[in-house]
Amino acid sequence: MSTRRARPHRVAVVAIHLTAVVAIHLAAAGSASAETDLSGEWTPRYHEDLPERIPGPALGEYHGIPLNEAARRRAESWSASILSVLEHQCVPHPADYATRGPSHMRIWKEVDRDTQQLVAVRMRISAWGTERAIWMDGRAHPPPYAAHTWQGFSTGVWNGNVLTVTTTHLKPGWIRRNGVPRSETAVLREHFIRRGTHLTHISVIDDPAFLTEPFIRSQNWVLSPYQVIAPYPCDPAEENAQPRHTVPHYLPGQNPYLREYAEQQRLPLEGVAGGARTMYPEFVEGKDLRRTAAAPLAGSASATTGRGNVSVVHVQGNVHMVHTPDGNMTVHAGEDGLLLVDTLGADRAAEIHAAIAPLSASPIRYIVNTHAHESHTGGNGALAERGRTIYGGNATNGVNRDAMGASARILAHENTLLAMTSAGRASRDLPTDAFFSERKDLFFNREGVHIAHLPAAHTSGDSLVYFRRSDVISTGDVFRTHEFPFIDADAGGTVQGVINALNAIIDLAIPGPLQEGGTMIVPGRGRLSDESDVVDYRDMVVIVRDRIRDGIEKGLSLPQIQAARPTLGYDWQFGRSRTDWTGEHFVAAVYRDLTRTTR
Repeated sequence: MSTRRARPHRVAVVAIHLTAVVAIHLAAAGSASAETDLSGEWTPRYHEDLPERIPGPALGEYHGIPLNEAARRRAESWSASILSVLEHQCVPHPADYATRGPSHMRIWKEVDRDTQQLVAVRMRISAWGTERAIWMDGRAHPPPYAAHTWQGFSTGVWNGNVLTVTTTHLKPGWIRRNGVPRSETAVLREHFIRRGTHLTHISVIDDPAFLTEPFIRSQNWVLSPYQVIAPYPCDPAEENAQPRHTVPHYLPGQNPYLREYAEQQRLPLEGVAGGARTMYPEFVEGKDLRRTAAAPLAGSASATTGRGNVSVVHVQGNVHMVHTPDGNMTVHAGEDGLLLVDTLGADRAAEIHAAIAPLSASPIRYIVNTHAHESHTGGNGALAERGRTIYGGNATNGVNRDAMGASARILAHENTLLAMTSAGRASRDLPTDAFFSERKDLFFNREGVHIAHLPAAHTSGDSLVYFRRSDVISTGDVFRTHEFPFIDADAGGTVQGVINALNAIIDLAIPGPLQEGGTMIVPGRGRLSDESDVVDYRDMVVIVRDRIRDGIEKGLSLPQIQAARPTLGYDWQFGRSRTDWTGEHFVAAVYRDLTRTTR
């Protein structure tokens, strides 16, 4: 057998060797008596896996990765052209991949000035200039609904002279730079071991969405105290003439490059396609080594918290997010009072009011409904009655002013008012002020509040609310971080309208450096987000829509298209939090919408 043909076998041996390395180092660390200072400037060594890390892997080169079918579908649909899209150009290497690139690294300690206790170990990677804090002061990881970042949230402990780090709250990233995905539910475990001027870094990724077992890699560094790590600014620029909001991707079975690597290296296609079997010597010997999917680790991020929980999270500026298992509210608080975006179910009104009342000494003044569904408007009457409107002058027209101002005003697009009226909703729940144009503006708590209608999206009456000075967008249910879009066709919803709404949010938002932070986004359901999360969601909707449309153009029926699983690769994140709205439900809704509009 040639060396090239034996490569899957070599990868298998390397994977087993790395597992042994982790065990040996940790066992040795138990006898060490002191922590090791990792501080310094480090230069990487690439002798282990130079072809993957420097020129980069080929399309279709997935061997040595225990990926599952969903990950393979995502990888096979990935197009490198996505990197030229404005929203993707400045996305940095996330924490689990940053140490793999051709980058220098600086490590330093953050020490409390008064106690001289170690607070954090900090790292900077030269590529993209990413910085990361590894908290050493015993703080807990944030709740699942907290914002996710490219570097995640890391805590560390010393096992003798080995620094062991656990990282959660990572934005979706990649295992390999050819489209192999890593989900936001992944947990990253790392071990840093210093021996004089050499640093070994071992990383273990547990990802129940895309990996069937832990994926282990190692990197080596050499102390280089005289290097200079320069700034790394990134400014997105139009690189080609493709239309705005293009989402490059390959439809299933249409990626022409997947066989090239196997053919050039004279390797079996099954071997380079990845999967746990390809990591072990038994695969080369022809044995069928079957493995089951790994269960989620304790501490992994989950889509919801337990029922009965109401949590208030300060977003930025005057804006807070009220998170519940049923959905989110947005609260704008200041000296003028409270403005609420949506009110959720009536059964939560008292609990929600108790949670938000301390945010302002003044009462609820406004409620804005982003759409008509009772899951977001059921608390209208109960919360409005706890508020108060300021009326005066000719507006009273001789009517008792106390009676007129005895509740908050409820604002919504007229299509939302019509839908709620048609559904027979109680009069106290109905909007008191409806607008029929494309926007309505307020000035409240010394801040401009922009309400924009999103036509024919999740319903015909969807609106977003943008708090200009605080720089926060409340989206309603056109964006939900852990569910496929609910397209309510009976209420005027369409898949293209959802895509248009997501693009409108992307156009309105301005991200911070490296496509993170900046404009913050409160979804109708799920975790606190920013523009990159909406981009990820928009890309998913476009890709699934295109797969379904391709099936329709080939003459396939709905059952045939559902059997082809066009949501494969996205079901873990968006299709498992509810049994009444899975990937199959979403596919059926898009199918009916597309076939209706093509008749």
